[in-house]
Amino acid sequence: MTAGIPLNWYAVLLVVAAVSTWALTFPARRIAVQIGYVAQPDDRKVHQRVTPQSGGAAMFLGMLVTWAVAASVPALGPLFRGSSEPLGLLLGATAIFVVGIIDDFRDMSAPAKVAGQVLAATILYFMGVTWFQFKVPLAGLVQLSPEWTPLLTALWVIAITNAVNLIDGLDGLAAGVVAIASGALAVYGLHLQHLGNLPSDNIGPLIAVVTCGICLGFLPHNFHPAKIFMGDGGALLLGLLMAASTMLIGGRSAGTVGGVAARSGQTYFFFAPLFIPFFILGVPILDMAFAFVRRTANRTGFSTPDKNHLHHRLLRLGHGHRRSVLILWAWTVLLSGLVLFPLYISSVNAFIPFGVLALGVVLFTLFHPSLRRNADPDEPGGDDTAGPAADTPATTVATPGTVDTPA
Repeated sequence: MTAGIPLNWYAVLLVVAAVSTWALTFPARRIAVQIGYVAQPDDRKVHQRVTPQSGGAAMFLGMLVTWAVAASVPALGPLFRGSSEPLGLLLGATAIFVVGIIDDFRDMSAPAKVAGQVLAATILYFMGVTWFQFKVPLAGLVQLSPEWTPLLTALWVIAITNAVNLIDGLDGLAAGVVAIASGALAVYGLHLQHLGNLPSDNIGPLIAVVTCGICLGFLPHNFHPAKIFMGDGGALLLGLLMAASTMLIGGRSAGTVGGVAARSGQTYFFFAPLFIPFFILGVPILDMAFAFVRRTANRTGFSTPDKNHLHHRLLRLGHGHRRSVLILWAWTVLLSGLVLFPLYISSVNAFIPFGVLALGVVLFTLFHPSLRRNADPDEPGGDDTAGPAADTPATTVATPGTVDTPA
């Protein structure tokens, strides 16, 4: 048990989020076809058929259902009683979801989209969903001043929402990465509460659990070949949920309680909150960083789309659609493992820096341009399987106007 809150209720809410999102995605697919809320193939996108992109609506509704169930559970009362944060999370999520839906239909300009993200971040800040402090190695706790907190909140929401949005380029990629990352964050936050290093009424772990659940419920519809996309509405929603949960967990953890750190030897674990998001969200953050450097060097705007993201590079290296997704999922698992291992095995603390360096070297080597196959840079890579089930675009091209509707 966490301090007063049974862990089994978090498991129940995970199931509620997954099942409700899975069930709601079926009508979302049908309605999207009827109203024309679909993604059309083009030269920039990997998919080759007209596909509904209303998955974000199913995820948003799944979140609302789960939040309502959580609020009605007496055992979870401390998370909702006397706090504006649960309402703030819902209002901020609604704002960013509306921004994403508008962008799906009308292709908002980059400044307009950022303005919407700032609006959502402002709602979170005024409702208390924000950082309070950082725990910095060798410097202890650093309290954030009221002058800096709004700016840091806005920058973090913008960074994480765009990171998730940019990586949403292959079937199941963003949903799988966020499911793994939010699951790891939930375990981390609940363990902090168990040790008394995070207040028991902190809603950060609950947000992470709900985020993981809605991703798991959406994945059966979204894994290759996808029957529906999450769209910007879903990607921005997941980004905001991850931004909120990381701020509430990483920016609220207190100092070590009762000498726990000294007794357990888990020094790295107690210094980790500042770095947790950069580990568990390493894949989308790294992809965003690469995109920023690449587009700056090419003197193009950051919002200018291209086909040089990590998943595009994997395709050009010869990996098929499914295999590319599974590789990036595996990287997220590895990075999350670097966070979770010190929770339970303190002896691995000394190896964490070496593990990070090793992963960095392997990642750089894997994606170095000289290792690409001599193939047309505009063509996806090889197949995962032989025969009719292969991932090659030629086997999945639909006739114009054909929509991938539910069977």
